[in-house]
Amino acid sequence: MSEQPAVPQNEGDAVETILARDRRFSREAYSFVMAALQHTVERLGERRHVTGQELLEGIRDLARERFGMMAPAVFNAWGIRKTEDFGRAVFNLVEAKVLSKRPEDSLEDFREGFDFATAFEPEYDLEPPSGS
Repeated sequence: MSEQPAVPQNEGDAVETILARDRRFSREAYSFVMAALQHTVERLGERRHVTGQELLEGIRDLARERFGMMAPAVFNAWGIRKTEDFGRAVFNLVEAKVLSKRPEDSLEDFREGFDFATAFEPEYDLEPPSGS
């Protein structure tokens, strides 16, 4: 997904328009998608097209940073139940001309990206310290 819209649209107005016709996801979900897109571009180190898989990695990374283990509960409160829902939110933003897409981009890019039940569990080093 690109940060450069085909026709510039105010993000706030666009989200209001989206919410008027599709109430599946909260305003916060759309704001988070935009923040995750920016986070992903920064992680990649260059301003370029971001694939669905790259965006999902950025979403997971930013959610771990902001919400930790509570991320699935936060997403659920926003109406996001699986990674495909992030794709639907992205494509709503594309339709509203906040984001743009390439012809090869599709909702399929967001299917089964990661499992909400395990993606936000803390990562522990289970190796015993050397010399014990």
